[in-house]
Amino acid sequence: MDATILLGFCAGLLTTVSFFPQVARSLRTRSAHDFSALMLVLLFTGLTLWLVYGILRGDAAIAVANGVSATLVAVIGMVKVRSG
Repeated sequence: MDATILLGFCAGLLTTVSFFPQVARSLRTRSAHDFSALMLVLLFTGLTLWLVYGILRGDAAIAVANGVSATLVAVIGMVKVRSG
């Protein structure tokens, strides 16, 4: 693995891991009241587009990081919808 790919995976890991505390808190409290629904939709859409871009480019770092991040944002979104 060359340095550029390693850099991409490190960047993706850090940005993806940053969502874990928010997901954990949302699941624990069963509330995502503090999150804007519009922000969640826009972020999820952007992450999904990055995922597709990564797949089309054959860039695993981009695809994996954005796929996992999109999943985490979707979890927060589901909590928000369920909690009203």
